[in-house]
Amino acid sequence: MVELRNVTKRFGAYEALKEASFEIRAGEFMTFLGPSGCGKTTCLRLISGFDTPTSGQIFLDGKDLTFEPPYRRDVNQVFQNYALFPHLTIYENIAFGLRMKKVPAAQIRERVDRVVKMTSLEAFIDRKPAQLSGGQRQRVALARAIVCEPKVLLLDEPLSALDAKLRTQMRVELKQLQKKLGITFVFVTHDQEEALTMSDRVAVLNAGRVEQIGTVNEIYYKPATRFVASFIGESNIVEAEILRAEGEFLHCRLEGGLELDVRTPKPPAHSQILLSLRPEKIRLTRENPGGRNSFPGTIEMEIFKGAVDDLTISVQGGLQLGAVLTNDGQAESDLHEGERVFARIQPEDIHIVAA
Repeated sequence: MVELRNVTKRFGAYEALKEASFEIRAGEFMTFLGPSGCGKTTCLRLISGFDTPTSGQIFLDGKDLTFEPPYRRDVNQVFQNYALFPHLTIYENIAFGLRMKKVPAAQIRERVDRVVKMTSLEAFIDRKPAQLSGGQRQRVALARAIVCEPKVLLLDEPLSALDAKLRTQMRVELKQLQKKLGITFVFVTHDQEEALTMSDRVAVLNAGRVEQIGTVNEIYYKPATRFVASFIGESNIVEAEILRAEGEFLHCRLEGGLELDVRTPKPPAHSQILLSLRPEKIRLTRENPGGRNSFPGTIEMEIFKGAVDDLTISVQGGLQLGAVLTNDGQAESDLHEGERVFARIQPEDIHIVAA
């Protein structure tokens, strides 16, 4: 549905986007994720036509629209501040785009009524935006965008102005709405949880470059680079040296001397590598469980977070690893700061990342 081919965008000497190439499939929920200034909103503005690329091409549904203005692109955008007309009623706000397109009045009424019902705004159509809550205004902005039935809907951090509880609720509603409509959604956020809970695929951007594109499982469990591994969730990023290969296993020595086995179908070309160990994949016990990748340690720090505890484990050579303990009432969940424990991680749960 959307394709960027070698797209670069410069503002003076500053490169906001550097040779980005990727495709967005029809009907998928694609999220651009990254820190402030990484280029994600620039991508959105290039797709919408509010900006044009310095070089490269942009295609929509197979057509080259690189230099076409926004009104000639079959896309709509939901802005961070919603950009509703304060002097119009909710009904008039939603109908505005259709009236600009000179859609017959009977069709306008039918289409507005349909999206009003879809977004649960029936009780508010005669109100003005100032009379609505943040979540209700967000629904109006969505309704106004989807009533024109665009091929692509662009969403620029539309949940950032909502409180935490409402934001969680709206994530579910937004994903359900996208499934119901079947429209391609392109969503911009710096919130990892939003990206992981709503997206079919995620494009992680950093300093104007696309670091990795993949499903949420691929991004989380198989990060391609050090940046992705450290930006998505929590991860222990550790330098290691490959000592030897044994079939599908690599025997590695980590910082401090700890030795672990890593399962990988394709050994890296270099002996010096980076490993990503997710804290929740490290299992802790009081007794030595034996087997591959079991090693002793001491709980140096314990941070209570309700359902889980975040722990810092000191292991061989002073290497410190983060681990997560679930407070589920089981005996092995009753571990505390200062205790000696045994840690274990499966070889397939250790991922090699690019430096």
